[in-house]
Parts: sequence; structure tokens; C-alpha cells
Amino acid sequence: MQNLAESALLADCPTRLAVEIISDKWAALVLFGISQGARRHGELVDLIGGISRKVLTQTLRRLQQYGLVERRVEAPRRVEYSLTDLGWTLIEPIEVLTDWARDHGGTVADFQEAAQADAATRTRIDADRSAS
Repeated sequence: MQNLAESALLADCPTRLAVEIISDKWAALVLFGISQGARRHGELVDLIGGISRKVLTQTLRRLQQYGLVERRVEAPRRVEYSLTDLGWTLIEPIEVLTDWARDHGGTVADFQEAAQADAATRTRIDADRSAS
């Protein structure tokens, strides 16, 4: 019998779907933005730096398909998005990830910079050896 950790690695495991949802580049940010209150599309574009209108629309549709976001038409040309009960269950894990990023993001960035510097050094060394 498989233990819980092993079953989470299976292709058809619900854990993989949950990880896929929150690991999407924009999904966690959109969910977090909507957690602060119902939002219109344009408000979310302004709130979430760097997201295009097209990508926001795609992300909102995908989150609706997962049952995490509700789209409410208030009046013609007035649509608001809010979290469903299921969507609210993801806010705490997103906040935990946000806290982790705040606490450790600088360290991760330092490691990335060091790895890039190492790669650049290796490239120069290899180029020098090839030229010799």
C-alpha cells in the first residue's frame, strides 16, 4: 500500500492538481487580490503589477473552471469576481507562501545571482580554453 507522500506523486492525484493551481504564475496573485474583496477586471489589472488583460481573463476563467472564483454580472459592462467557499480555502496556504517569500526571497535571489555569476565565469573559461 502506498503512503500519502508516494500517492501525492501520482499523475492522477488531487494533490498534483492543487499544486498546479497555486504554482501558476498568476493564479495565487489573482486569488489573493480577490480575497481583499470582490473586484472588477480593471481593478485586478491595476492591483496586480505586470499582468496583461488577456492573461488575467485566461486566469480568471481557469479559476472559475476549478470552482475557486465566481463571476457576477451586476449590470451590463459591470462584472465582479469574488472567491467561492472553495477559493477561500486556498487563501491561508497562499498567505503562508507569501510569508515564506517575504522571509526568504532575498536569500533565493542571492543564490540565483551567484549561480548566474558562476555560469558566466564557466562560459568565459570555456571560451578561453577554446581560443587557446
